[in-house]
Order: sequence, then C-alpha cells, then structure tokens
Amino acid sequence: MNREKVQIFDTTLRDGEQVPGCKLDTAQKLVIANRLDEMGVDIIEAGFPVSSPGDFLSVSEISKIVKNATVCGLTRAVKNDIDVAGAALKYAKKPRIHTGIGTSNSHIVHKLNTTREDIIARAKYAVSYAKSYVEDVEFYAEDAGRTENDFLARVCEEVIKSGATVLNIPDTTGYCLPEEYGAKIKYLKENVKGIENVIISCHCHNDLGMATANSIAGVINGARQIECTINGIGERAGNTALEEVVMILKQHPYLNLDTSINSRQLNEMSRLVSDSMGMIVQPNKAIVGANAFSHSSGIHQDGVIKNRETYEIMDPLEVGVTESSIILTARSGRAALAYRAKKVGYELTKVQLDIVYVEFLKFADLKKEVLDSDIHQIVEACKIEGDIIRC
Repeated sequence: MNREKVQIFDTTLRDGEQVPGCKLDTAQKLVIANRLDEMGVDIIEAGFPVSSPGDFLSVSEISKIVKNATVCGLTRAVKNDIDVAGAALKYAKKPRIHTGIGTSNSHIVHKLNTTREDIIARAKYAVSYAKSYVEDVEFYAEDAGRTENDFLARVCEEVIKSGATVLNIPDTTGYCLPEEYGAKIKYLKENVKGIENVIISCHCHNDLGMATANSIAGVINGARQIECTINGIGERAGNTALEEVVMILKQHPYLNLDTSINSRQLNEMSRLVSDSMGMIVQPNKAIVGANAFSHSSGIHQDGVIKNRETYEIMDPLEVGVTESSIILTARSGRAALAYRAKKVGYELTKVQLDIVYVEFLKFADLKKEVLDSDIHQIVEACKIEGDIIRC
C-alpha cells in the first residue's frame, strides 16, 4: 500500500535562528540549506528577507543553490515585506512567499488594535499581492491555536479565494492539547469551502512540550505539511523537531503517512546544526541525543544484547547512528560487562566473569562510567591461574 506523503517544511534557518545567540552568517546558512536539500526536505524557509540586509542576502543566495526543495521567504501582511521577499526569491527554481497575520482575539485587540473585518481584508490583500510574485503562496493565521474555529474558518476560506496554496495553522504559543489541535484541523477540513484544493500545514511550538504530539495530531486529522526545525530549536521552548515527526511517521506505518526524508542523515544533520549554532543537544533528546540509543541499566542491557528490539523501537542505523551503546555503570550486570570485555579482547568464562564482576562493582561505585581503559585495569588486576581469574 502506498503511504500518503506529508511534506516537511524546515524552518531551522528562520524560526530556528531566532534563538538568542544562534545567529548564522550567510556561508553557514548555505551549508545547512544544501544539506537540508540533500536530505529530502520539501520546503526550506530560508529567512525573513525584510528583517535585515543579511537575511535578504541569505535568502537570495540560498535560492541560487537549492536544487530540489521549494525555497520560502517569510513576510508580514505588509506590501513592502512582500516586495522584498519577491526580490530575494527571484533566483529560486521553486519559490514560495509565506505571508500572514494574527487571527486570535489577543492579536486582533492587543497587538494589532483592529477588527476582525480588517484582519480578513489585510489577509486577502497580502495573499493576492504575493501572487503577483509567485504562484505558491502560503498563508499563516498567527495564533490560530487560540483563534475561535468559526472565525479561523472564515479567514481560511477568504485567503483560498485570494489564491493561497497552503494554509498554515500555527499553535504559536504552544497552548493546544493534541486532541484540541487535531480537532481544529478536522473542523477546517469539514467547514472551509475549497479546503480540498490546498495543503494544511502544522506549525507547533513547544512551550508545554507538546509540539510534536500536536503536529502528529494535525496530520492524522488531514494536514499534509509539518513545519519543524532540526533538534526542535526555535523561539522560547522551540518548535516541532524534524527528526521526531519523521521517525514517528516511519515507525507507525498503520498511519499510512510518510515523508521523503533520508532518515540516515538525521544524526549528522543534528550535529551540523548544533555545531554551527553552538546550541548543545540535550543528551536525552529523542532520536538524536547522545543517550538516545544508550543503555546503562543491567536489565535493559541484558535485553538489548540478546535482542536489540527488546528495548529499542528503532534501528540506530536508520537515523545515522553506528550502533547502540552499552554504558557500564554500577547498575550494569554481568551480561553488559562480558559484552564490553569481549569488545576489548577478553573472552571471559562464566567463572571468570563472576569473579571479575565483583571487582568491577567496586570500581564502578567510584566512577560515573566505566571506560574501556578501566576494563583493562580491572581484568589485568586479577591474576590468571589456569582458567580461573583470582583477584
């Protein structure tokens, strides 16, 4: 059975770069954009061209080198923003302008000090004007997560009439519960005239730790684009993590959804972005964290050594990790010690292992982690008599 495609819209170079201290220069952005293109990303949001001369230059230069992906530039629903984005994208093989405006009561009243009718008028104008530059126009309804569904549906219907090809439904503040966000997408699918002619996109933030769950709920309910970043970087607590949604869809084939991402490049891509931005990946980060395929509990280690799938739902090779790691600590058992000892040249009998294990535990209680060099020290501290090692 053919699985339906979910497009991956990467905004590492726009939303991801908004993290304090993570500014990239044009040369760094070009390297990352090229790798994203090679990895199979469908849309690369290259920047916010009107925000600075440097961002304009980066979007323009990225447009020249990207061979396969759509290159996207962000704008507000402002004529000059759209003019600048159109100029920055003129070299792109597949350009997209991403324009929009706030739609929640909070944005309308407090941020924009206007009315709902004015929001609709400005949204329609922005999309229509962007169409004079590019055919592919994505509209974002900022703070859609807190926008009343009936008004959000009105806005969506009007921008579709104006020529929008993609509707971005952002949970800008990361407030929605997955069930709530999924229901919002379902409501739009069922109540917006012309919705079948456009792609619905999920752009979820992680303020309450639900960005990935919300994005998955969105595609289950009919969205076919996920906006995400490498390592989940982005404003405040970050965005949906690209590597997480890609592997969730890959590991759950019954959803009948998949992406075009070469998952074997995920780990290397994570390292590139982390090194370029100076943004350390937390060790327990799903998929790409240093501990994602590491095991230190004796019970877990024994299970993984016997059969990897006992405690790992993914093959490390599928995300570009060479192998699982058996980390020796005071919680490790005999199976893990024997496994690691064999890797450094010691084929221990059961009797030998029992004796060496006692010495290992004494050593492990003094250290957070027992290294290969420590194994040599532990084993060689024991004297061999025939087939028995005596400490």
